[in-house]
Amino acid sequence: MRNLKQNNFNTELKFLYSDNSSLSIVFQNNDLLLGVVGEFNSNLKELEKLTNTNIYSRGNSILIKSNPEKNNLVKNAIQFLTNQFITNGNIEKKDIISSVNKFMIEENNNSTDKNIEYIIKTPKKSVIPRSEKQKNYVRALKESDIVISAGPAGTGKTFLAVAVGLTMLLEKKIERIILSRPAVEAGERLGFLPGDMREKVDPYLRPLYDSLYDLLDFEKIQKKIEIGDIEIAPLAFMRGRTLKNSFAILDEAQNATDTQIKMFLTRIGENSKIVINGDPSQIDLSNKNLSGLKRSKKILGNLNEISIIDFDHSDVVRHPLVSKIVKAYSDINND
Repeated sequence: MRNLKQNNFNTELKFLYSDNSSLSIVFQNNDLLLGVVGEFNSNLKELEKLTNTNIYSRGNSILIKSNPEKNNLVKNAIQFLTNQFITNGNIEKKDIISSVNKFMIEENNNSTDKNIEYIIKTPKKSVIPRSEKQKNYVRALKESDIVISAGPAGTGKTFLAVAVGLTMLLEKKIERIILSRPAVEAGERLGFLPGDMREKVDPYLRPLYDSLYDLLDFEKIQKKIEIGDIEIAPLAFMRGRTLKNSFAILDEAQNATDTQIKMFLTRIGENSKIVINGDPSQIDLSNKNLSGLKRSKKILGNLNEISIIDFDHSDVVRHPLVSKIVKAYSDINND
């Protein structure tokens, strides 16, 4: 495929409107069209289901038949997916879901150039924030020494933090990434579990591993773990350390106590960043009042050097139903 620049992707598309409530999107490049349409029109079929419209691939164009409002919805989705394919060379199901999300339509409808500064480029893919809060989060991860984020599952807290940390490691801005998480199910008493330390804590850190493998080849991740560039450190084993030239992530922080979060925060050393992520709605502690995530936000929220990011259901970038589920539970809890 000939080189396609992100900032001029609109020149690859032409839009033809007709009087019978249909819209044709004409592609100037057939390889780009095939990438957007997907194998056996799979991407268009998924887009049809999400928007409840009729979408066809004809020649070098995509035809949309619906009312003007939905035609415009699909038009903006196609523009976003076109940009995604030019940027990454592929389109995933989550991209199609994001393409019809209201905030993505607004953000990408004439303002694609503004998103460039937030793109996180990793060896396997370029990561693009999906909402305004995610943009703020990425900015905070790059500019602040300490970031505390809270919000429901699927809002990108862990994935974006790992992406930024991995980029900094590969660019040699830091010397190591430290991944930590409270092992609540084991009561933080890991000694009785079989295997070495890594084997004991691996099940609890699986989401962090998944994010790493999504951004860098498996073999390279394993090598960096072996040489210590990526370190697995249970929260209970962080006491007494000073983290220098590091990017440390505490995941599932809603299951850490006030004392544990304070301990983790005070590990920060020279040229280091600390990220604390958690979902206040999924506390597994026997006494939910012991969770220190909410309290840490309250205590540290007035410090200019610390960024606090609160996500909600509108920032969920998984299946659209996840956002509805999160909102439904939130509404019940607020009653």
